[in-house]
Amino acid sequence: MRVFKTKPFCRFAERESIDDAALCEAVRRAEAGLVDADLGGGVVKQRIARRGSGKSRGYRVILLFRRGSRCFFVYGFAKRDRTNIRRNELDAFRMLAEQLLKLEGAALEAAMTNGTIVEVTCDGRAIR
Repeated sequence: MRVFKTKPFCRFAERESIDDAALCEAVRRAEAGLVDADLGGGVVKQRIARRGSGKSRGYRVILLFRRGSRCFFVYGFAKRDRTNIRRNELDAFRMLAEQLLKLEGAALEAAMTNGTIVEVTCDGRAIR
């Protein structure tokens, strides 16, 4: 399993002090079938706890997810700021999932090289 985060998601995670360990835990839960919301078309919503608080008051993150293959963190928001994503956003995420989840080899490397995506590491190594 390879896990990536998009450049906009990196900015969100940094601003909210969400570390890669929290992202890794969200992916592990999804891999185990513990998905908070399967939105269809490869789009999944997972909850991430806020430091010093629980998941219910934490963050919601949108993943483009294919079990056993790859995952892209593409969007996040604090539960206190909004309750959910809009229908048109979901449609856009589904279209993005269709494109990103089929990236292979050279295309993935090119996206990492140009900074569009960053590979998430757990304990100093990529999740495989």
